[in-house]
Amino acid sequence: MAGHFEATPGGGAAVALDEVEIAILRSLAVQLLELIGPGDEPAEGEDPLAALFTEGPSEPPADPALARLFPEAYGDEDDELRAASAEFRRFTENDLRTRKRDDALAVVRTLDALAPAGEGAVLTLDADECRHWLGSLNDLRLTIGTRLEVTDEDDGEEGSLYRLPDSDPRKPMVMAYLWLGALQETLVETMMP
Repeated sequence: MAGHFEATPGGGAAVALDEVEIAILRSLAVQLLELIGPGDEPAEGEDPLAALFTEGPSEPPADPALARLFPEAYGDEDDELRAASAEFRRFTENDLRTRKRDDALAVVRTLDALAPAGEGAVLTLDADECRHWLGSLNDLRLTIGTRLEVTDEDDGEEGSLYRLPDSDPRKPMVMAYLWLGALQETLVETMMP
């Protein structure tokens, strides 16, 4: 089980994590929460149903990592597609941000609930927690990959990510990116029928 998820009864999954892995995962999830930003809670006295109809932004984020997490729906090749993307973003981005925030919070909460036994702990997730974790692992990889400017050529075993010298300052983030990919892959495998 060390290093990869295994299926548990009832559609869940479990993985053994050491203290360093727990700290890295928690830190990355918190950083993701900071990047996504705070949620828009209804003001006191405001109708919560009205908040459902609050319009979101119509422009894509300037930060490349956020633009990767909240991509254009239809592209931006011409004015008509840009307008359609802006309209789509206005009505969907707030919900997408909430889902991504909920996923990252679920990661933080499940890690905080672990009772480490010496060197680490076994993280056991139910089916719903697996979905949150899968979403957050994906968002973390997208964010880190964007920051590292990963291309399709970099990502395979023949790619340059696997050949970085230890002295390269990107090496720790590359190692995290590859590790998160392995966790994501094994979690997906546990969720397949």
